[in-house]
Amino acid sequence: MEDTENGHQRYAALDKLPCPVFSVARSPLKDPEDYLVGQSVTFSAEALIRSRGDILQGRPATVIGYGKLGRSVAAMLHAKHVAVTVYDSDPVQRTQALSQGHRTAPTLARALAGAGLIVCATGNLALKEDDFAAVANGAYIASVTSSDDELELDALGGLYGRTPAGEHITRYARTGHYFYVLADGNAVNFLHGACVGAFIFLVQAEILAALATLASAGHEPGLHELDATTRSFIAATWLRYFDGATS
Repeated sequence: MEDTENGHQRYAALDKLPCPVFSVARSPLKDPEDYLVGQSVTFSAEALIRSRGDILQGRPATVIGYGKLGRSVAAMLHAKHVAVTVYDSDPVQRTQALSQGHRTAPTLARALAGAGLIVCATGNLALKEDDFAAVANGAYIASVTSSDDELELDALGGLYGRTPAGEHITRYARTGHYFYVLADGNAVNFLHGACVGAFIFLVQAEILAALATLASAGHEPGLHELDATTRSFIAATWLRYFDGATS
């Protein structure tokens, strides 16, 4: 089973998979969860920033990566009247961000310039060692996933001193330059439960259905997904329990 985009990226590096793998990572039933995770990331980042007496408003934000989570984070920040710049290595994604009212940047360095909040949502090392020099003084850096996936923080050990700057906030500083990393670079929303409510049951139900399908018959090695009919049945069942729908 696979339920993350990171897994898809790992599989793409392989010539072929040695076994069948059912994925729910790109299922439409996962879209509500992804949207709400983006909202919880924004909530947790703002809570930590406020714990230091700072606020989001007046602090330009940059979102790196405009996949499902990045879109949700950017939309939530925009709704809070925060100016958002989006950087994605895929120009198609940048056109989509532009159509949603966000600024875009053609390079990562341009995106980082002047940003007071940086949210990393690529799952593929959004900020490498050399990128941190472009981070503005006093900026806060947050991630939607693990620090190993998004931030090359270990490479900064000999360059920056690290000191606590509040609960779950670390100040990185060297002569003339400093910034803050939230939750040690790990998924910041986990600090507040990463709650997505009953919507998580949609994905869990699809995982169970995929396991049943995998166990019931042989499948060729490679990536597989459930059919639209099964997904529709899961959604309809969920709605009967959690939305009162009867058909």
